[in-house]
Amino acid sequence: QVQLVESGGGLVQPGGSLRLSCAASGFTFSNYFINWSRQLSGKERELVATISSAGHTTKYADFVKGRFTISRDNAKNTAYLQMNNLKVEDSARYYCNAAAGGSYDYWGQGTQVTVSR
Repeated sequence: QVQLVESGGGLVQPGGSLRLSCAASGFTFSNYFINWSRQLSGKERELVATISSAGHTTKYADFVKGRFTISRDNAKNTAYLQMNNLKVEDSARYYCNAAAGGSYDYWGQGTQVTVSR
């Protein structure tokens, strides 16, 4: 069965770093784009970063450019989001999404990131 499991969230001080992981199973991971999105309670989910299926192309939301790096290891069926210089406003639940068009769209349960002094 299809599964995406995010991990690596937690509590960190402003300026700190975290690396989120997204472990995939049950589908051909290397055929899918991977997106990281985030959502604050009561707010709409927003796209943070995208990486192409082979990892050659990445895109970032303006609010994380220069601070976050998305990557993937297709041999391990895992994607990552390295988050540096975290800000209080980065606090949210972060979700991994695997997309290949149409109904081929899978989501994990998310991992909570809290940036606070």
